[in-house]
Amino acid sequence: MTASADDALDGWELIETAKIPGDGGAMQLYQREDEFSISVVGSGVLMNTWAHQSEDALAERACRRIRGRSQPRVLIGGLGMGFTLAAALRFLGPDAVVEVAELVPAVVTWNRGPLGSHAGQPLHDERTQVRVGDVAKIIRAQRQAYDAILLDVDNGPNGFTSQKNDWLYTTDGLTEAYTALRPSGILAVWSAGPSRNFRERLRKIGFTVQQCRVPEQDNQGDLHAIWLAERGP
Repeated sequence: MTASADDALDGWELIETAKIPGDGGAMQLYQREDEFSISVVGSGVLMNTWAHQSEDALAERACRRIRGRSQPRVLIGGLGMGFTLAAALRFLGPDAVVEVAELVPAVVTWNRGPLGSHAGQPLHDERTQVRVGDVAKIIRAQRQAYDAILLDVDNGPNGFTSQKNDWLYTTDGLTEAYTALRPSGILAVWSAGPSRNFRERLRKIGFTVQQCRVPEQDNQGDLHAIWLAERGP
C-alpha cells in the first residue's frame, strides 16, 4: 500500500496526515476494519499492526540480557506502533525505566488513541517515559546512562523516513551510543535487511556483535535483521 487515491479501492481509509519534523516529509495513518498501517508519503508502508514479530524480537533479545540487573534503564528510539516498547516491558521487572523517544508528535497521539490496544497500551505502563524529539540528541547528551539502547528507527542503517536518521548508524553516531551505554550495555538495532558493512562498523568501535535474522510475521515473510552489540565491561 502507498499513500495514494488507490487505497480507497481496497478498503483503506486515510485517518490523518502528520508532518515529519525537520525535512518536510509526512506520515499517513490508514485504517481498514480493525487494522492500521502507517505510510510515508511518496515512499510506501513503514509499519502495520499485523506484522511485528521482528520488532518484538528486537526488544526480547536485548532485554533478556539485562533483565537480571537492578533498576535497568532502557532507551528506545522510535515508538512506531508500540510493539517494541510493549515487548521490552514484558521482559523487564517492576523496577525498570523505559524511555521511548519519538520524533513525530502525532505518532504518540495515535498510540494513545486508536493504535494503543493493538500493543496492549504500553504508554499506560508506569515504567514508560515518553520523550518527544530526536533520539540522537538524547544519546549525545548521555554518558553511561543506559543498560540497553534499542534503535527501531527507519529501515535501519539506511534512513527511510528522514535523512537525519542516517547519523545514528555512522561511526560518530554509534560511538556516541557506545558512550551512552553502561558497562556491558546492549545496543540493539532493527533493520529491514542485513548489512555486512554495518556489522564491521560496530566491531571497529569496540562492540561484540551478533547478527540475527527474524521473519516479518508468524515465522514467514521477509527476513529482517537484528544486531545485538555489547559494550565491553
